[in-house]
Amino acid sequence: MMFTVAAAGILVAMALAMIRALKGPTVYDRVMAVNMFGTKTVLLIAVMGFLTGRPDFLDLSLVYALINFIGTIAILKFFEFGDLAYERRISNSEDA
Repeated sequence: MMFTVAAAGILVAMALAMIRALKGPTVYDRVMAVNMFGTKTVLLIAVMGFLTGRPDFLDLSLVYALINFIGTIAILKFFEFGDLAYERRISNSEDA
């Protein structure tokens, strides 16, 4: 019963994060909301694995957490530089 209530609370938090992702005033608010949605998805997968008695769901949630983290970093890098393969060139005053 308690884990069912926890799953319902996680679903409510996911709905609120999705609203923020759709209505966010800046792109960084939206990225943060999507990251939060991914984190809540990891929690939901773990709780559902506990409720159904399948501990292998914890492995799936850990993989999803890693994908969520790498995806968030890639999206932020894309919005910062406009390209994922951007290399910073250190300008030397001797070259100019």
